[in-house]
Amino acid sequence: MAKLYFKYGVMGSSKTAQALITKFNYEERGMKVWLIKPQIDSRDGEGIIKSRIGLSSKAYVLHFKENVYDTYKELSEPVDVIIVDECQFMSEDQVNQLSMIVIDYKIPVLCFGLRTDFRTKMFPGSKRLLEIADSITEIKTICSCGKKATVNVRMDENGKIITEGEQILIGGNDRYTPMCYQCFIEGQKNQSKNNFKFLE
Repeated sequence: MAKLYFKYGVMGSSKTAQALITKFNYEERGMKVWLIKPQIDSRDGEGIIKSRIGLSSKAYVLHFKENVYDTYKELSEPVDVIIVDECQFMSEDQVNQLSMIVIDYKIPVLCFGLRTDFRTKMFPGSKRLLEIADSITEIKTICSCGKKATVNVRMDENGKIITEGEQILIGGNDRYTPMCYQCFIEGQKNQSKNNFKFLE
């Protein structure tokens, strides 16, 4: 039975690698994959998905206001599965459209991405996936303290935790590090001395 899957994890949890391995597994069995990445994710170049361990593949670039359901109907050949990397950058409407592809065409859609941003707030695409996905799985990694990492911490060039700014800032290990929530809070306390307050 086809499902809408949401596989989420913090930065550095091998989400992209798992997406590309999943693509390989389908193709190894002679199945056709439609690999998608949102337009805003330009880190590795136009139409390229690349993992930290060196796996890469060409991908269809989904524009922010594009109707993914309509685009699917216009594909030149049928596909057996849709895989989306960096799905947090999709709009809520696009997540709804993917769910309708699952329902109407009976093919699985696997979405890989972040749950929350550097302020621990949900991305719109991730929020909608948490609301309607048939299957939700956490891809785990660890904080430097050894606990499970749950926060995508944005850092400046001096290693200071940043808690203000635009929600989207494309970057990798140079900009972000995974932390547990306790280390995230304690890091802010150490930086702010006695002026710490929870993010609103």
